[in-house]
Formats: sequence, structure tokens, C-alpha cells
Amino acid sequence: MKIKLNRVNDNFHFELKNERGHIVKVDNRSEFGGNDLGVSPMELVLMGVAGCSAIDMISILKKQRQEIKSFKAEVEGERVQVGEAKPFKDIHLIFYLEGNIKEDKAAKAAQLSFEKYCSVSKTLEPTATIHYKVVLNGVELEKI
Repeated sequence: MKIKLNRVNDNFHFELKNERGHIVKVDNRSEFGGNDLGVSPMELVLMGVAGCSAIDMISILKKQRQEIKSFKAEVEGERVQVGEAKPFKDIHLIFYLEGNIKEDKAAKAAQLSFEKYCSVSKTLEPTATIHYKVVLNGVELEKI
């Protein structure tokens, strides 16, 4: 896996491109001297956790022949000062699923993602606690 970074302006705006040619724009927020022309690197981390777990969960549910009509997620990170850096301490995810999906299968898919499959959350595990819940057809599920 390889990513190339190209500086776009004379400030903090960058374009990052993967080997398949997909581009993501990164910038610093204006209050920190950037032009706010892209997501921040820490926002990318949260996006990575949400995207990774979503791919896992949908893959698991499809294999179980569950009918997913809608899949959405929200992710929020809490950071803590460690020296000059501010890494994530806690990350909270809420998954909103709709469709003909069995409750136990939805809950198990989330559990498997975070405990076994999601490489992004496994990468963050030594420094951040990841909390998640699943809301299926408007009802919050109990964790398995």
C-alpha cells in the first residue's frame, strides 16, 4: 500500500493519491492557519474507523443474506493532550441500519468488526478505546 502526497498551495492544503488514483484533499482548519479546503488528518482517522467497520459489517451481513436497505454511521472522537500531541482517547460510533436484518446478526457483525476484522480500529486499540452501538430499524440493540 502506497500513498503519494502533493502540496497544492503555499499553506497546508494537500492532495493525497492512492495507487489506484483516488484523491483525498487534506488541509488544516482556518483557526490553525489552514484554508479549510479539505478534511484534517485526524478527521481522516475517524473516517477510516467508520469506513473500515462499515465495510466489515456489510460484508458479514451480506454473507448471512440479510437485506440492508440503509446503512449510516456517526463517529466522534475525544482527544487528550499527550505532550505536544492530541491523540484520540475515546472514539464513539453509532451505526444506523434499516432493512430485513435479524437483531442478533447486526449486533454480531459489529462485534466481529471491532474484535476481529477492522484493521483501523486494531491499529488504534493500544491508545484509544472504541465504543459502538447499533440502531436497527430505529431500535438500539444490546451488545452481544
